[in-house]
Amino acid sequence: MPRTLGASGPTVSPLGLGLAALGRPGYITLGHSGDMGLDRSVQALERRAHAVLDAAYGAGVRYFDAARSYGQAEDFLASWLDSRGLKPGDVIVGSKWGYTYTAGWNVDAERHEVKDHSLAALRRQYTESRARLGAHLGLYQIHSATFDSGVLDDAAVLGALAKLREEGTRVGLSLSGPQQAAVLRRALEVRVDGQPLFSCVQATWNVLERSVGAALADAHACGWGIILKEAVANGRLGPRDVDPTLQPFRTLATEQGASPDVLAMAAALAQPWTSVVLSGAATVAQLDSHLRALTLPYGAALDARLLGMEENSAGYWATRGTLRWN
Repeated sequence: MPRTLGASGPTVSPLGLGLAALGRPGYITLGHSGDMGLDRSVQALERRAHAVLDAAYGAGVRYFDAARSYGQAEDFLASWLDSRGLKPGDVIVGSKWGYTYTAGWNVDAERHEVKDHSLAALRRQYTESRARLGAHLGLYQIHSATFDSGVLDDAAVLGALAKLREEGTRVGLSLSGPQQAAVLRRALEVRVDGQPLFSCVQATWNVLERSVGAALADAHACGWGIILKEAVANGRLGPRDVDPTLQPFRTLATEQGASPDVLAMAAALAQPWTSVVLSGAATVAQLDSHLRALTLPYGAALDARLLGMEENSAGYWATRGTLRWN
């Protein structure tokens, strides 16, 4: 069933496609190196991205997520939209500003992205995003807003975002780290000229890391759109992971006649405040697997069994910080 991106937002598909693993040669998903193969040229990755985008669109996916720091994700998405003759409104496109890609197409780079939430970065990156995506760009988000960057207290940045909103671009933010809930609650309070600034949030939520759930429910109650990312926990809840501590999860998935990633995606889709769950698929086969979550029976009894698998939030993010770019 189609959903809306918030109380007054556009209709979206329950499953969306994120391009973090498709727009650059390296990412922190377990087994990403094997997915990408030996040819990681720009041309090869664009062909791969287009193949996954075609499969997603053919399956009814209508929300696509990119960011300035995802290598050439915006370029790949733009060339796909143009070559398939899609018009603004045929799909919903969101992108993000605040990180700059610095790896130079090198998987082994010392640093893959640099964070900058300044007004100058917003102006530069919005111009870049708009030049690539044109009128398709409907949602523009602060990339990984945190207290450390001070972005939610920067009057100049907030004013510039409010101007984008007035011009018709929906404004949101994405979250990361153990303070997701606190940052979101602060964002719910942000006003510019007496009006709420944000109307959408993209957060990490999965069966291992549920700490932001109550805050997401509050945002949903305020009419915000809720986009969930990392539902498969960067592959930790996927079929390749062999962590013995996660064997109960894998066993439960088998009991449901599903692979682990399908159960993980189904759990995210079942949350009552969810608008869109992003697939981070790097291959058509992975996307096909994630799509099966849309038809997996999921009820309160199954959700209750998954509740006991939640990790300590700080521990979850510490583990995520050890994942290797590959």
